[in-house]
Amino acid sequence: MLKKPIRTIMAIVFLTFAAVTTGCSGISEEQVAELESLRAEVKSLDNEIATLNSQKASLVKEIAEKNAKLDECAKLKAETQKNLDKINH
Repeated sequence: MLKKPIRTIMAIVFLTFAAVTTGCSGISEEQVAELESLRAEVKSLDNEIATLNSQKASLVKEIAEKNAKLDECAKLKAETQKNLDKINH
């Protein structure tokens, strides 16, 4: 989901880097530092995405378990109501 924007950012960084290096005789230390900083930021965002996806999977599992319990409770309630109706009639 979020990997597409990050790949786009990485592609932009790469193309910018390529344009700078082909347009000039060399790349400055400042540009190298900026590129390394951007790479570190991309790595950090990738790690954050992985963490959030893990949390999402955990929450989806928890929701499924709670929905199963709700279904079980609804069945038990219906059965109990049916038995009460038998007793009262």
